Amino acid sequence: MADTSHTLRTLLVDDEPLAIDRLQVICAKLPQVEVVGTANDGEAGLSLIEALKPDLLLLDMTMPGMDGLALARAIEEFEQRPAVIFVTAHEHFAVEAFDLDAVDYVLKPVAADRLERAVDRAVARRGEESESESKWLEELWVPHRSELLRVPVDDVSRIDAERDYVRLHVGDRSYLLLQTVTGLEERLDPARFIRVHRSVILSKAAIKGLRHDGLGVWMVELEGGEDVRIGRTYLSKVKAMAGR
Repeated sequence: MADTSHTLRTLLVDDEPLAIDRLQVICAKLPQVEVVGTANDGEAGLSLIEALKPDLLLLDMTMPGMDGLALARAIEEFEQRPAVIFVTAHEHFAVEAFDLDAVDYVLKPVAADRLERAVDRAVARRGEESESESKWLEELWVPHRSELLRVPVDDVSRIDAERDYVRLHVGDRSYLLLQTVTGLEERLDPARFIRVHRSVILSKAAIKGLRHDGLGVWMVELEGGEDVRIGRTYLSKVKAMAGR
């Protein structure tokens, strides 16, 4: 008998029949996927989710009536909420997908290997969720040129506010994400990240030490040799981190 312990019962929701056909062809070749139904609009998709209780949605974003974003929001409070992989021709919905905790965001035309990687992530997340539930972000999806990149939060050393955006520093590269620094701070694990200034969040792993300049100003020394000034509002919290 086939091992079904890592098989995801999957619902396809897309208003384009050809897109549904293409997804079915690809899914038929993926042992991790069992397609249990299809829907051509959000309302029908919602009804099938309630009836079938799938593990995974392959969900188009732009549909007449209830679109994919509205459907994803409608199932946020479901006790058995399926994982969501958005499938779309539009790359500019990445922030909305990020806010809705999507597993992945696959651009059309869908490539078989790209969808397989997305499904693998859904399988991995299902395994992680069975071990423990966490409200903290583990990854970020950032637009870069003509694609979307997955950035594990553990790879981010520093986050700087830039008006309505944040700049994520990852090694020697940086990426802009449409998100406020306060909104992002609320979703980052405080055991791993600390806000040291109104416009700066740091990974605790990137902090080498603290330094006082003798004039009432404290600085964070980073592993790369850079200094970051600590805002007065955040000083007590940073000192508490250091046991002071």
